[in-house]
Amino acid sequence: MRNLGIDYGDARVGIAISDELNITAQGIETIQHKGNDKIVLKRLEELTKMYEISTFVVGMPLNMNGTKGERVEITKKFIHKLKCKFNNINIATIDERLTTVAAHKTMNFLNVANKEKRNIVDTISAVYILEMYMNKQK
Repeated sequence: MRNLGIDYGDARVGIAISDELNITAQGIETIQHKGNDKIVLKRLEELTKMYEISTFVVGMPLNMNGTKGERVEITKKFIHKLKCKFNNINIATIDERLTTVAAHKTMNFLNVANKEKRNIVDTISAVYILEMYMNKQK
């Protein structure tokens, strides 16, 4: 069984998946949805059919001081939709503070072109979210 990392955003959702032993995380894709969660849920349904997913790991966008802002409430609504559609899959959350910063540092280190960064930053963030979760489980 695999874990699926989700970096949920207003317009894009980064997706990462673990290997079958839950040791490594790999980025899969960024879903462009522009606020339409039906697109995200449909793609997640396709991915759950392709892979045996045991847990969705959703990044929780806390403020830097640890408080919950508007983005947390929006993410919780999305998590509720996940629970309704995928009631047989566990859902975990993890603090995602600074994952986007780390993703940008990684892309800069790898000399990723600026025009490509927007397309992959959410996927890389999802990898970091999933890695943090898997490390926490060890």
